[in-house]
Amino acid sequence: MNNTVVKICGLQDVEVLKSMLNLPVDYIGFVFANSRRQVTAEGANILLQQLQAWQHETRPEGVGVFVNPDMDFLSKVMEQAPLDVIQLHGQEDAVFCEAVKRKFGVKVFKAVSVHSKGTENHSNSIDQHVISKDYVGVIDALLLDTFDPIYGGGSGQTFAWEKQIPHYQEWSSEHGIPLFVAGGLEPNNVGELITKYHPYGVDVSSGVETNGLKDIEKIKAFIERVKQI
Repeated sequence: MNNTVVKICGLQDVEVLKSMLNLPVDYIGFVFANSRRQVTAEGANILLQQLQAWQHETRPEGVGVFVNPDMDFLSKVMEQAPLDVIQLHGQEDAVFCEAVKRKFGVKVFKAVSVHSKGTENHSNSIDQHVISKDYVGVIDALLLDTFDPIYGGGSGQTFAWEKQIPHYQEWSSEHGIPLFVAGGLEPNNVGELITKYHPYGVDVSSGVETNGLKDIEKIKAFIERVKQI
């Protein structure tokens, strides 16, 4: 079985999560940033409780997705929804990432937004192919996602893998930081991504939805495709 880790992001529905309890999922993502998939801290806590009932041998870790949050907001969320990972999708610098890690005792994932045509979103503080070494020893994973001008990520579009992934892969490998790839992944293209680039993990949201809602059959198909390679 392939050891690429799987993150299913943008969960909102308890019943969908209950139907996933036997699946080999490594991370479940809850979006606290402005998005149609946004959840409240109260809602996320209800969903997080389902992770305790996971029946597969590995229990997924709960990931909260944020864009440029302040510490007060993170504190309010963490008081109600005890996340394992805080994923930062904005212009958060290494100092902020380190402060988050220290204050809450969680893993910190840093997302980099890249444009679908292969150019970088230069508003993102670390999206320059050459990432500041200040993040080394601070972040627990680097995540590539397709830039969305409204939400920052979650566009459902792929980016230019061949132009972007090798640069970040080299950086992440050099510094021992796991690399996740997101952006437009779905059951029909995730196999190609893994075969060509062998990322540490893959992250999917809209690619396992039907009419904007998580589809358990698509989730199963995505996971099966990842694990059978």
